[in-house]
Amino acid sequence: QVQLVESGGGLVQAGDSLRLSCAASGRTFSSYAIGWYRQAPGKQRELVAAISSGGNTYYADSVKGRFTISRDNAKNTVYLQMNSLKPEDTAVYYCAADSHYGPGMEEGMDYWGKGTLVTVSS
Repeated sequence: QVQLVESGGGLVQAGDSLRLSCAASGRTFSSYAIGWYRQAPGKQRELVAAISSGGNTYYADSVKGRFTISRDNAKNTVYLQMNSLKPEDTAVYYCAADSHYGPGMEEGMDYWGKGTLVTVSS
């Protein structure tokens, strides 16, 4: 089992940057794929970015070129660097973990954090 805790959210202006962190417990962290999802008010949850145990990455079209996902297995942490933030990036961001990476990730993962709020003002 993996426990996940997100941090780094906050209120920023359009064009600013933020780095979210997802700290995980568990000795097998390095074997899990990690995804960052977000859910804006009144909208469905969407997969923003994901990274496999081997370092392969996935990005939603809406964030390609602006967001970067990375992992530090020595620290049991995954990061989401968010640059050139837009008001439409406002959402609660969740990290999640799963043994599977690939088709189906958009539907969700097995383990979830509680989320961190990102608000981008115009």
